[in-house]
Amino acid sequence: MQRWLSPGGGSGGDRESSDGAVALRGPQASRRRRNKVKAASFAYHRAESKEEAVSLLSEHGDDAKVLAGGQSLIPMMNLRLARPSRLIDIGHCPELAQLERVGGTLACGATVRHVRFERADAPELAACRALSDAARLIGHAPIRSRGTIGGSLAHGDSSSEWCLMMLVLDAVIQAESGRGVRRIPAHDFFQGFFTTALAEDELLSAIELPLTTVGSALAEHSRRRGDFAIVAAATRLVADQRLRVTTARIAMGGVASQPIRMPSAEDVLHGVDLTDRRSTMEAVSEAAHMCAASIQVSDDIHASSQYRRRLASTLVRQALSRSAQDWRTAGD
Repeated sequence: MQRWLSPGGGSGGDRESSDGAVALRGPQASRRRRNKVKAASFAYHRAESKEEAVSLLSEHGDDAKVLAGGQSLIPMMNLRLARPSRLIDIGHCPELAQLERVGGTLACGATVRHVRFERADAPELAACRALSDAARLIGHAPIRSRGTIGGSLAHGDSSSEWCLMMLVLDAVIQAESGRGVRRIPAHDFFQGFFTTALAEDELLSAIELPLTTVGSALAEHSRRRGDFAIVAAATRLVADQRLRVTTARIAMGGVASQPIRMPSAEDVLHGVDLTDRRSTMEAVSEAAHMCAASIQVSDDIHASSQYRRRLASTLVRQALSRSAQDWRTAGD
């Protein structure tokens, strides 16, 4: 389905374009043209299947945006920070809203909404408490009820809870186009300020996650609950049967143009015996200090560089402590 929409368009003077699109013009169009807090006119396509969405992107990818939950894109369009000439709505593609186990991974469709993770309402999410904890930190209830995990990842906000969690969980993002399917590791997906590895004609269709998130945690600080985080830290510790760390992941947001991993700090945690609380806390403190010392931050209207560094150290320490405790609890 395709229609041309103008801001606030409705009952007055609809017309059909040469390609069958319908232009909707409201009775107060001249007044709306002076209103700069409304989106510019755009064509709306409602995809009924993943295949149709991919086909539409192949045809219009250079001037189209994908609409999933719209919680980031629509405000940007209303402020005219984004002015796509076409929107491709994937919210009605049933295959993109599925959660299922595929082999040893959890395949999560792009339009699975935040609230599903928050409520953990699927059997596949029973062992993924960290995803539920992260979802609760996203915005407010109306945002969580409409926003989607795929839309958040494609937006690529450096302080996004999902972007950070995907880094520490070593997630793989599936990107589909007329050329086929690409599997992009999360550490290669985020490439700069609101920039990802997705090509213009590619649809983020699914995310591959581990079946369990034990040992994973997220900590963040914002001025008010629901605000974007000033600084955020996500961590994951993987341990063997003796509770010795075999893999460590630390990701930080709000300290660079994109969410970033902290590999040097991760190395400090390898081999740590999580049953030894003293040595664990020493390693956690050292890793937190390294994270704060290595980030390149400057003063802005939200926080000074010194404040951001202190937040980075505190939040990494909090998240790592929760990750370690998660393993000790699981081992009891």
